[in-house]
Amino acid sequence: MSQRTFSIIKPDAVRKGDTAAILAKISDAGFKLLAIKKIVLTKQQAEGFYYVHAERGFFGELTDFMSSGVIYPMVLEKDNAIADFRKLMGATNPAQAEEGTIRKQFASSIGENAIHGSDAEDTTAFEIGYFFAGYELK
Repeated sequence: MSQRTFSIIKPDAVRKGDTAAILAKISDAGFKLLAIKKIVLTKQQAEGFYYVHAERGFFGELTDFMSSGVIYPMVLEKDNAIADFRKLMGATNPAQAEEGTIRKQFASSIGENAIHGSDAEDTTAFEIGYFFAGYELK
């Protein structure tokens, strides 16, 4: 059964010029791109998106980073999309990520790890709704 997931190509990957290569890797893994946009988040928008981490020590650094440049939020679809995309992304720490994963290939650190992906159906629903209106999805 087809499932949707949400992802963001983060500012570090965009700055390094890795967007097209990351999108190709996602497509090659069988994901259908349903929606994508190019935006720059304000600090307040980044704080709203990452509100679940507000009490954590890295919150300020994370929201500064995510509002530091262009990002590409996107909606993807595939059978078992959430779990399959988490596997394709690789571990948050690129040093621990498996070979062939996006983070192993494109990330430089835990903080600048190239890509975000939803971790469950409820977070997917929130994250898609945060960036995309219903009419933008087909």
